[in-house]
Amino acid sequence: MIIEPRTRGFICLTSHPTGCEQNVLNQIEYVKSKGKIEGAKKVLVLGASTGFGLASRITSAFGSDAATIGVFFDKAPTEGRPGSPGYYNTAAFEKHAHKAGLYAKSINGDAFSNEIKQEVVNLIKEDLGQIDLVIYSLASPVRTHPNTGKRYKSVLKPIGEVFTNKTVDFHTGVVSEISINPAEGDDIENTVTVMGGEDWKMWIDALKAENLLTEGATTVAYSYIGPEVTKPVYRNGTIGAAKDHLEATAFEITDDLKSIGGKAYVSVNKALVTQASSAIPVIPLYISLLFKVMKDKEIHEGCIEQIQRLYSERLFGGDLALDEKGRIRVDDWEMYDDVQEEVAELWEKATTENLSEIGDLQGYSDEFFNLFGFKVPGVNYKADVNEVVKIPSEK
Repeated sequence: MIIEPRTRGFICLTSHPTGCEQNVLNQIEYVKSKGKIEGAKKVLVLGASTGFGLASRITSAFGSDAATIGVFFDKAPTEGRPGSPGYYNTAAFEKHAHKAGLYAKSINGDAFSNEIKQEVVNLIKEDLGQIDLVIYSLASPVRTHPNTGKRYKSVLKPIGEVFTNKTVDFHTGVVSEISINPAEGDDIENTVTVMGGEDWKMWIDALKAENLLTEGATTVAYSYIGPEVTKPVYRNGTIGAAKDHLEATAFEITDDLKSIGGKAYVSVNKALVTQASSAIPVIPLYISLLFKVMKDKEIHEGCIEQIQRLYSERLFGGDLALDEKGRIRVDDWEMYDDVQEEVAELWEKATTENLSEIGDLQGYSDEFFNLFGFKVPGVNYKADVNEVVKIPSEK
């Protein structure tokens, strides 16, 4: 079939297998071009099919020749219906990992569930014995609690008062004002339950209980802080409460891993175009201005550049450079004073009429479509493509 992008709001309803594969190949080539990293050799990536999780899996495999197990929740294709981009990404990753002689297996299911945890435990026992790095990169709006069966839904709201500021519809370029009502009832608690650190700790507890973590094993979860302009809706809002919980959980996990010399870290990463960030009001406008400034300064990074730098310079580079709260910071370039000052100035000026000049809305839009395998250079979108692709390790 010929697959074209079909969008609804901040999501794309279709994805392109060839475009997704080319995206994965581009990331693999980037990691290979940067040279070998003396890193972990047996890696579990939770949330492995898109964004930072996919970049972590690629960097582990092609930077450190690691055996990887990836866990994700993605829709498989059926005849006439494309699968989700994460499915195609994983199929492409496994194909090229196997071609390079690397171990790569994947489990498609709800990572929050006890069943998937047990499946992963069994796979590690059978194939790898132990794991020395666990990446936690799950992003989901809902979580069914594995012990109670209760379903929790996260919300994106400020805390305490209405938040009003600019946003942009990145499809049309229209800059408008948006108001978001504050959290109420159980909003904060529910968001923390979905996006906080409880599930991360459950994973580490399950692996440790079965003696599946090596001496000195490391686990890393990803977080974001962001600038002043997004603080009310992001870091000081419901999602920020969840991120605070996630960051506090890192210390709990480190305490639990003392007996094996293990460590848990949170890496604060840069603002990037992901399926999750596209859903957050204000963020697309901020990112389009940020991209312009960082590209002009030649310090722009995408997911793969961020994670390759995290691995080569921080995790396995001998200097974690932790901040005052014990976090790894690879948002450092984004948060440079001169970068933030320029973005703040542009923010005040931004209108529908001038955004295409003062911002990089085209870059934002292109990266959004790239997530789904569209607008990838070198791909012929007029050609027929087989939508029914299989992940090699799938049973």
